[in-house]
Amino acid sequence: MIKKIQQKVYMHFIQNYFPFLTASLVTKFFFTFILLKAAIEFYLELKNRRYIQQHQNEVPKKFQEKITLADHQKAASYSMAKINFGIISSLIAIVVLLLWTAGGGFNLIDRVARSYATTPLTTGLIFFGLYSIISFIISLPESIYSTFIIEEKFGFNKTTIKIFIIDIFKGGALGIIIGVPILAGILSIMNYLGQFWWIYAWGFLTIIQLGLLLIYPNFIAPLFNKFSPLEDGDIKNTIVALLQRVDFPHDELFVMDASKRSAHGNAYFTGFGKKKRIVFFDTLLETLEPKEIEAVLAHELGHFKKKHVFKMLIKAIAMSLLGFAILGFLYEANLFYLGHGVSIPSTYMALALFMTVSSVYTFFLTPISSWSSRKQEFEADEFASQYADPNKLISALVKMYKDNASTLTPDPLYSAYYHSHPPAIIRVNHLEQLVNKQGKSC
Repeated sequence: MIKKIQQKVYMHFIQNYFPFLTASLVTKFFFTFILLKAAIEFYLELKNRRYIQQHQNEVPKKFQEKITLADHQKAASYSMAKINFGIISSLIAIVVLLLWTAGGGFNLIDRVARSYATTPLTTGLIFFGLYSIISFIISLPESIYSTFIIEEKFGFNKTTIKIFIIDIFKGGALGIIIGVPILAGILSIMNYLGQFWWIYAWGFLTIIQLGLLLIYPNFIAPLFNKFSPLEDGDIKNTIVALLQRVDFPHDELFVMDASKRSAHGNAYFTGFGKKKRIVFFDTLLETLEPKEIEAVLAHELGHFKKKHVFKMLIKAIAMSLLGFAILGFLYEANLFYLGHGVSIPSTYMALALFMTVSSVYTFFLTPISSWSSRKQEFEADEFASQYADPNKLISALVKMYKDNASTLTPDPLYSAYYHSHPPAIIRVNHLEQLVNKQGKSC
């Protein structure tokens, strides 16, 4: 009865507002968006590669005293290697997407799942199991090449084949232990909770995600890395003094053995309330001086104090609600299935299809998200300059650009579209302005 009402509401909406809409037209829209997305991606990648090539033989003046030409050229070569591989990966992704949809891949594994299952729930779980296994097999060569060819070539890979394989099994086990119950819960809600199932599904998933944020530091992260308390000394004393100045409640300071997988350095904090855990990559501690580490951490604390973390969480929850609302509408729309190459509608197919094709349409919102993120980076830098030495943040950033082989000269348009952080020159210029302001105010 409820499904019939939903179908009538849907048909009424389509007939009154989109009477011209047909399955073939949806397919044309889908292909058009794929082509537009691919055209923008390839144009920006090629533009970025050309820009980096044009500037690879000269270090920007602002960095000439701290970064050698050899290091600058290494960063350019590293970036271009990733760009070239990224273009190939994007082409493969387009082919795989078309095979799943218009190519009948979803229909094929749906028939297999239906032949082995007896209930809608078990059919859905088998379907997603097959989909996950096939997707993993398809993505495995890309992961292997990225880790053992590109990262190895430029001296960043520390992952052994043993660790790589163990990580795969651990990730698969977590997927089964955590992912399957979540999936079963969402599919059950879709099947049995009526017209407004999408609200219940959103609430269920939100609670689960918040719960995972709580348990991640103590139960999930340690499965992949070793976390040791930060040893007493200058670094710890400097950090503790900063945390006291900023009035940042925390649980403990940890060092993560990131060096067993990669030479890249970073730091982060996780958790809620007084149980926030601050984690430093061991690679970062080996590279930076205590005052530089203080400045980097002050930047990260700026995200918390400026409520960026809270805003991002609220944004994610709101976007999740919007996504479920759209799925709730498309759930009963035969045009959604037929237009994307699926023959038989179902709850699990609606979820899988939406998860697969939504990125094609949301891709065009990327620059908005990037702009918002860069704005927050500037705000965090301003906060850091108030509680730490901005000159030390500049020197830390330069060292991190060098050690991570991050290009100093990305194409401006490419960076504006994709990058969550401002380009090196723009960010350092901003920090130098903060230094000058502090000098004038003294």
